[in-house]
Amino acid sequence: MTAAKLIALLAVLGVLLSVPALASSATPTQSPAPKRGVRLATKKTTAAERALLQSPQLWATVDVCSPTDQPNTVGIRGSMPGDEHSKDEMYMRFRLQYLDSSTKQWIDLENGAYSGFVAVGAAKSARQTGRSFQLVPVAGKPPVELRGVVDFQWRRGSTVVYGVSRPTTAGHTSLAGADPADFSAADCSLS
Repeated sequence: MTAAKLIALLAVLGVLLSVPALASSATPTQSPAPKRGVRLATKKTTAAERALLQSPQLWATVDVCSPTDQPNTVGIRGSMPGDEHSKDEMYMRFRLQYLDSSTKQWIDLENGAYSGFVAVGAAKSARQTGRSFQLVPVAGKPPVELRGVVDFQWRRGSTVVYGVSRPTTAGHTSLAGADPADFSAADCSLS
């Protein structure tokens, strides 16, 4: 997609991104490929994997939604349980999506609304981390509804042992970064 088409698309959405350091080449119809050199493990779902994927420690939430001290900022936080393998590493990737009002589908934002995979530590225990995205609303445009999606990976060397994505939901407790401290939401409306 050309820069002009992207700017036109974002203007229609009512926001312009202002975080070039977080830019990605993701398109609204496809997610970015896994980090180069990472292989996906192909196997049937095991009891251990089901336990991870059904864990109450596996969640994503909007923990910042344009508070007065961080205007036009959307923060996404993720939590993932450890798989109890001390040599495994855990990774999260943070994306912002907007709700297309005509199709009622969630669509990935581009160029600045994608973090790439972030290492969060050894898989021995549960971990939390988050990313914030600053947006610039376009005057006169209607509010835009945003949510986050966190992609979680448990890796053993260069192999992804387990992987799953979760959209943001409300009712979670962030260990850090929420503004206000107890804020947790499924989505965020910016005008």
